[in-house]
This record gives sequence, structure tokens and C-alpha cells, in this order.
Amino acid sequence: MTALARTPVRRIVRAIGDAAARWADADFPPRVQLLDRIVERTGYTTPVVEYALDTLFSSLATDAIEAVIAGELGSTAALDAFTPRAGRPDAQARPVGSVCIISSRTTIGVAIVPAVFALAAKCDVLVKDREDALVSAFFATLAQELDAFAEAARARAWESEHDAVDLAGFDAVVAFGNDATLERIASGLTARTRFIPFGARASIGYVTREALADEAAAARIARDAARDLVLYETEGCLSLHALFIEEGGAIGPATFAALLARAVERAAVEFPPGRRDARAAAQLAAARNLAAFRAAAGTGRVFSDAQASFLAVLDPPRSDPPPFLPRAIALHAVDTPGDALAYVREHAIPLEAAALAEPREDALAAMLAAGAHRIAAFGELQRPPLGGNHGGRPRIAEFVTWTTRDV
Repeated sequence: MTALARTPVRRIVRAIGDAAARWADADFPPRVQLLDRIVERTGYTTPVVEYALDTLFSSLATDAIEAVIAGELGSTAALDAFTPRAGRPDAQARPVGSVCIISSRTTIGVAIVPAVFALAAKCDVLVKDREDALVSAFFATLAQELDAFAEAARARAWESEHDAVDLAGFDAVVAFGNDATLERIASGLTARTRFIPFGARASIGYVTREALADEAAAARIARDAARDLVLYETEGCLSLHALFIEEGGAIGPATFAALLARAVERAAVEFPPGRRDARAAAQLAAARNLAAFRAAAGTGRVFSDAQASFLAVLDPPRSDPPPFLPRAIALHAVDTPGDALAYVREHAIPLEAAALAEPREDALAAMLAAGAHRIAAFGELQRPPLGGNHGGRPRIAEFVTWTTRDV
């Protein structure tokens, strides 16, 4: 039996929502005390970290969590009593058991959302925490709201194989990372362990000609796209990595690219660039110089600054994948959404989300065909809804198992 087995789901969710509300307050002492440690670990600047914490914890409202549970399980009572499901009045959701969550290096608090839903499913949870100990601190607040969390929600850091937890003993393992990391983790699991992987993904944007009706409209799109680009140094799966701009609008792709470059410079005032290692800085400078060489030869245009703090390249070779560098984006002038779809398929880009400036039917269909799990407005890519099915997976359903009552 898990530590939360006898606690009503609504009580669990209310405690989570209350704890998250405390962490959503920028003046909450544990948050204030952790801020510098998160900045140091990630290399992001303070405004970016504050934005991440605001976004994360404000999304974990009690009613939002309950809505996700009801949407996936039929009701919040599904884990408390036998309730009808798909015509099965004797069906009941039970916790899968013990869950281990292995968080990624960069994304701030990425393990907290799956941990919240595993706890809401009454599972026992262990999180591999990062050096800043954000998860541990949040779990301490949870325990203040509900005593049972002290046993149900645990976090610890480990780096070496000598210190690592034996994953084979867990009923479910959630892991974030690249393909090699996920394959290595999966190889150490038994057949009985439910594996829930979240691999590396990218996001793109598409601007229709109708959305470029005048410079004011184009400037608004550029402003919002710039925020999607600069947040988290373009490292996350919800960062804007490539942007497709339709020809034929009142504002052409070249003019829009210039507007975007100016918007990126303005966005850097609100969200200054973070710390970059020498390798990333050298790669960005080299990409800028190559793009400048091509532009001088009459191919495409390049937008950057003397410090190479950002890079926007208009019409790079279609054979080139997105740059995947800090604050760098590939801009492609296209005739139809099919051109964007072909690019994504050619480079086998695993999409997380797509931003659309105008939800035109053919553009929407192309983004979904490209594999986007979520369609968002520009400026909202980095603020996913709680029930957004990150990675195309449910939030809570994988932390339960359905059983039937003995009659």
C-alpha cells in the first residue's frame, strides 16, 4: 500500500494546489533562497528563472489539476471508489505503485509536473533532483500541507553510477533526456516496469500571408515570436527553432525577418542572455559568419549583432537543419504550408508544438501532419496548459492501473 492510498484525491490535490500557490509568490522565502542556485545551475538570468517559476507553479492550481484528472480518468473520484468507466461500473483506477522520475539537466522543475500527477494518483514518488534542490524544496512545502507527503514524495540527487538508484525496483520510471540517455535507462529496467520517456523535441512557427496584413500586425507577431525564441536560450522543446513565413503578404519575409531581429533585441532587455560556454559561443559565431558569407554571395540574409548574442538567418539552405544554438533561428520563406511540412519530414524533426499566427485550415493541418502535439499562438509556446499532453502523453493515466471489483 502506498503512503497516500487512504487519502482522498481531492485532499491530495488541494494540498498540491496550496503548496504551488505559495511557490508562485516571488517573495515566498524558500523560493527566494533557491533563486541564485537555480541561476547558477542553469546559466539563465534571474528574469528568465523568475518567469519559469511563475509559469510552472501558477499552472498547478487545484481546479486545473482536478480538470486534468477528470478528463483522463472520468472523475477525481476514480481513485477513491469504484466509478463507471467505459461502461464498466465495476472498474477502479489504482496507483501503479512506486514511481521514479529522472529530470533533465536544463529545464527548470521539469520533474515537478509528472511528480504532481503521480502523487495525485496516490503513487509513492522518488525524483532525481538537480543540484539546485528545487524539487526537494517543493516537496518540503507539500509535507507542510499534508503530513503523508513526507513519506510519499521524496527527492535526492545522484550523479555517478555508484550513487544511482536501482531503477529495476520501481513500478514506473519517467525519464527526460536525449535518445542515448533514454535507451540507457530503458536497458536497465525489467519487463514489469512501466517506462514513460520524454525525448528531445523542437517547436516551429508558421506565419500565414493573411497575418501579415500590415506592419503593425507583423510587428506584434515578431514581438511574440521573439519571446518564444529567447526564453531558456532556445534550449527547450517549446523554444522556437524554425519559422516559416509565407510569401504574398503585405509584409514580405525579408521585412518580417528585420522586424523579428529588432524584436529579439528588445526582448533581451526583459530576458537578458544567459551564461554560455565557450563551445556554444564559438558555434554561434561560426554560424553567423557562414550565414554572412552566403548573404554576401547573394544567398539569404543574416541578422545578428557584433557579440553574436542572437542569430536569425533568412533562407538558409533547405538542406540545413535548424541551428539548435542559443537564441538562433532559421527563417524560411515558403509558398504553402506543405513546404514547412516537407522540411520537418526531410530533417526528421520530432515536434513538440507549433505556433500559428493565423489558424488557417491548411496551415493547421500541415502542423498536425508534421507531428506537433500542440498548436499555440505566438508568445504562448513557452506557457503550455497543464493538460497539454506533453510529448503526446497523458498526464495521470500512465500512473494508474485499472482493476475490477470482486463481485
